[in-house]
Amino acid sequence: MSTSLLLACLVLAVPARAEEDCNVPMSEWQPRDAVAALAERNGWRVARIRLDDGCYEVIGEDAQGRRIEVKLDPASLTILAMEFEDHDDHDAGEDGDDD
Repeated sequence: MSTSLLLACLVLAVPARAEEDCNVPMSEWQPRDAVAALAERNGWRVARIRLDDGCYEVIGEDAQGRRIEVKLDPASLTILAMEFEDHDDHDAGEDGDDD
């Protein structure tokens, strides 16, 4: 199974509540070190861990070098949403098709 297909399946498996704010008491939050450890286990290179609507948001690159943004529940570190940019090495004007 290709990595892109696997990632697409994971994104589709994410619960539909991704657009909601995370309403978790701070006393239940996992520390940033746990977020960093999760990222490392997933092969992500972290550029930034920030808060977005009460959720953790990891910004960086996946193992294939694609830019990612991952929204995490701060208590369970469940992935709520994941976006990535898949960069295509081909320029539309350089494929030899001169229609």
